Amino acid sequence: MSVGAITFGTMNQQGVRWTAEQVLTLAPDDASRKAGSRLGTAGPWSESGCDNSSVWGLCKGSGSRPYQTVVDTGGLGYKCSCPSRKFPCKHALGLLLLWAADERAVPVVGDGEVPGWAEEWLRGRRERAEKKGSETAGPAEPRTADPEAARRRAEKRAERVTAGAGELEQRLADLLRGGLAAAERAGYGLWEETAARMVDAQAPGLAGRVRELGAIPGSGPGWPVRLLEECALLHLLDRAWLGREGLPEPLAATVRARVGVPAPPQGPPVRDLWQVLAQYDTADAKLTTRRIWLYGRESGRSAMLLDFGAAGRAPELALPVGRAIDAELTPYPGGGQLRAALGERFGAPLAAGDPPPGGTTTEAMERYGRALRDDPWLDAWPVTLSGVIPVPPGEGGAEGWQLADAEGESALPVTPGAADRSGLWQLVALSGGGPVTVFGECGHRGFAPLAGWAPGEPEAVRLR
Repeated sequence: MSVGAITFGTMNQQGVRWTAEQVLTLAPDDASRKAGSRLGTAGPWSESGCDNSSVWGLCKGSGSRPYQTVVDTGGLGYKCSCPSRKFPCKHALGLLLLWAADERAVPVVGDGEVPGWAEEWLRGRRERAEKKGSETAGPAEPRTADPEAARRRAEKRAERVTAGAGELEQRLADLLRGGLAAAERAGYGLWEETAARMVDAQAPGLAGRVRELGAIPGSGPGWPVRLLEECALLHLLDRAWLGREGLPEPLAATVRARVGVPAPPQGPPVRDLWQVLAQYDTADAKLTTRRIWLYGRESGRSAMLLDFGAAGRAPELALPVGRAIDAELTPYPGGGQLRAALGERFGAPLAAGDPPPGGTTTEAMERYGRALRDDPWLDAWPVTLSGVIPVPPGEGGAEGWQLADAEGESALPVTPGAADRSGLWQLVALSGGGPVTVFGECGHRGFAPLAGWAPGEPEAVRLR
């Protein structure tokens, strides 16, 4: 049985349904998107219906009993009786696609017409939400945790991390003493062993950077320069951890986060109408990481939500790209850190309106440069480019993909990974040779486009 607490796009109070594109932004991967699309027709569904807060239906599967699928369309979650471990599952996606496309197949019903199996789950969710709200509003429970024990645990972990950082410094010194060519001869095994030692030292951030070092010698021409650059950044992080007591607190918090020492979100929550600009997943053998970029329409602040899925499971958090949510975000500590925790949401997702204010390619690099002062290990910074034209390889002498200012001579190269995606040709089609607005991540490797807007169009096109 798949159950998820997911923010689903939905009808607003006037009963407006989503588009298919908005539904598909919730898919955890391409396979789910394709499977859900195949189920977005009336054929496999029966007893489907909806009201102003939910959608439900029975989907015929391979067994004798159909799968029971219900979606809480107020942005709270869904349930399906299938065994899928993905969030949302293909049945939930198919049901929402059918609901978006065919009002006759998923009609609006009156009060008292919700089937019992769906009503029971929806009622239980509402009761739990009300109980949680009353507990939050009530008097705070006395704290039972032992602060002295917590302090001792933190000190013990810091000692292990410090020992790991010292060992890593020795490994880096040995590498430079023996010459960078030794890294190619040693192969990936040496780095994996070193990364495992950092995991034992409870420094997962250091472990991740060590694994990245191991992949550089096989990354093609120019790898010694890239390896030296990454070794320098890793050395800087090591030394910053070892000297963290003398750092300003915002920078010290950034160092702790980069090393991998967990910290809860801090500070007062910021309520805003947060525009969902992009959502994408990256994966390795053990973990799938989902990044969601938001922009506050009133505050003008950018924020990033992170969610994780382990052992082949997709992350549960999903927000509708191209929509806006009225919600509270609580920032995590650290200088130059944009990560935040999603708190209370108020109502259903809304139309997002115009794209965020944009700038030139030169201004984008300047913003990234300023961000590096607060976080020297920052790979990229969220920016919106306005009035740029996508330039494919070969045009105007360009060696690779570029985004060029419509007025002026400056341009940003597109990151190599982004150049392999079909989204760039979507951007070319969106542009039609003219200037467009593009949101993405700007860093030392170039610009990775994530969403685009045609001139005068408020609807974003997802590029990844």
